[in-house]
Amino acid sequence: MKVSGRKTGSALSHAPDNWYAVDWRRVEWNVRGMQIRIAKATREGDWRRVKALQRMLTRTLSAKLYAVRRVTQNQGARTAGVDRERWDSPERRWEAIGRLKRRGYKPLPLRRVFIPKANGKERPLGIPTMRDRAMQALYLLALEPVSESMSDPNSYGFRLNRSTADAMSQIFVAMSQKGSARWVLEADIKGCFDWINHDWLENHVPMDREILRKWLKAGLIYKGQLQATEAGTPQGGIISPTLANVTLNGLERKLIAHLGAKFGIAKARKLKVNVVRYADDFVITGDSKEMLEREVRPWIEAFLEARGLQLSEEKTRIVHIDEGFDFLGWNFRKYSGKLLIKPSRKNVQTFYRKVAETISGNKTVKQEDLIRLLDPMLRGWAQYHSPVVAKQAYSRMEHLVFQRLWWWSKRRHPQKSSSWVRRKYFHSIDDRQWVFAVRTVRDDGSWGLTEMYQLSGTVIRRHKKIKGEFHPFDPEWEQYGEQLRQARLWDSMRYRKQWAKLYMSQGGLCAHCGCALTDETGWHDHHLEYRMHGGSDRLFNRVLLHPHCHQQVHVGKLAVTKPVLS
Repeated sequence: MKVSGRKTGSALSHAPDNWYAVDWRRVEWNVRGMQIRIAKATREGDWRRVKALQRMLTRTLSAKLYAVRRVTQNQGARTAGVDRERWDSPERRWEAIGRLKRRGYKPLPLRRVFIPKANGKERPLGIPTMRDRAMQALYLLALEPVSESMSDPNSYGFRLNRSTADAMSQIFVAMSQKGSARWVLEADIKGCFDWINHDWLENHVPMDREILRKWLKAGLIYKGQLQATEAGTPQGGIISPTLANVTLNGLERKLIAHLGAKFGIAKARKLKVNVVRYADDFVITGDSKEMLEREVRPWIEAFLEARGLQLSEEKTRIVHIDEGFDFLGWNFRKYSGKLLIKPSRKNVQTFYRKVAETISGNKTVKQEDLIRLLDPMLRGWAQYHSPVVAKQAYSRMEHLVFQRLWWWSKRRHPQKSSSWVRRKYFHSIDDRQWVFAVRTVRDDGSWGLTEMYQLSGTVIRRHKKIKGEFHPFDPEWEQYGEQLRQARLWDSMRYRKQWAKLYMSQGGLCAHCGCALTDETGWHDHHLEYRMHGGSDRLFNRVLLHPHCHQQVHVGKLAVTKPVLS
């Protein structure tokens, strides 16, 4: 869907009277048109116009519909805030739109919960109410075009079309050559989300200041007690990652500018300083340890101090590339002058513990159900590491998982021989032996084998890094962004061949509303002629729809046709 930079109507052409009557393609068109205008005004430095356009966007019906859809379609939709309210029906969602008003708005305190971290500690989350989540999503629509226009080129966390693999690829670009930087400042910010200065945020975040202050000072409820929030932006809010990004924006550009002003542009380039950031984790390369210690680290500490933040003394260190360092679950290290990126030992151990706990915690489930539990875990971990040197890690993990599965199988039948257990739970498929698989009935009535995902069969493919200057709200980058989105979603689907074929046949668009299918929106596999009416499972009878479009089609008994690409 291409959108030009021209002025776009902010109201729907035909106002819907219920949730299922919404024209979502028009909603996305209206919202994106306004965001393009906000981004353009930001690039031109016209801040009065930015503020006016942001105010206009947050008052439109299209933006409110978009915000409610986002908070009711994501994974956290089933988690309620302190009011225990959930918008789990079309009627409640439609009613909620009228409650997204600035006048008289007062957010409720956050509900404090803790989730386990990989190091055994717990991460605190603040869960807003559904209404507060929707208000955050609404104002994020107006903030994101500004934030993207001000972001550093090598900042990759919580930004559209950017990922950990892009950050990894940028480090490879900066350190893989013979003459590349040899030293790395591996930085860790101490409790970033918990300590960001509220006054700094209110003075520097380009959004409605009063609304932002209300969110920051809303407080939280823990064990029945109301606790004040004097600093930080709680993890769990939709807008929190963007606020953290705005806080750290300029870390790359301003550091490079500082070095250029002090040493001159030519000498500054010879220092080989590169900043790669993902959310609040970042690394800075340099040609010498002394330069990173004396010039870069003090500047970083001053930059963070102004925002109420500081580096963690325990986790921040300067290392040589021959010694290696961990970042985002990977280990970066040069072996005889060649940079290799592998899954980090910590990441491998954490994942194995997760798999082992899943197997030992499901001792009595059917084999088919255990495969269903393990498959997405194994597939997700393997795909995450597929752009790096991971074949050895895959083989090792496959062996460890096999040992746990053999123990699981033997435990279920202590009176049976090993050969009997093997015949029951393990099979030969093509030239592979000992495949953990179960016999199941296919849709056509025939018998087949459902096997667990094979880690060692994962194809290693070099990741194509996003261009640093890419701007998702600039019409000049529209085609590039569309091609990038489709290519990456195709990659995530390549192990689900039928979905991949449907996705490509539909041009990456929903067959009902014509809007983009993304990882964030998700999708449903819809049968044009229902199976209960004799419809086939073959591809000619299936299309991909957004989850909300799928509901809309079934409730309204709407007809969907197979899209034909021009």
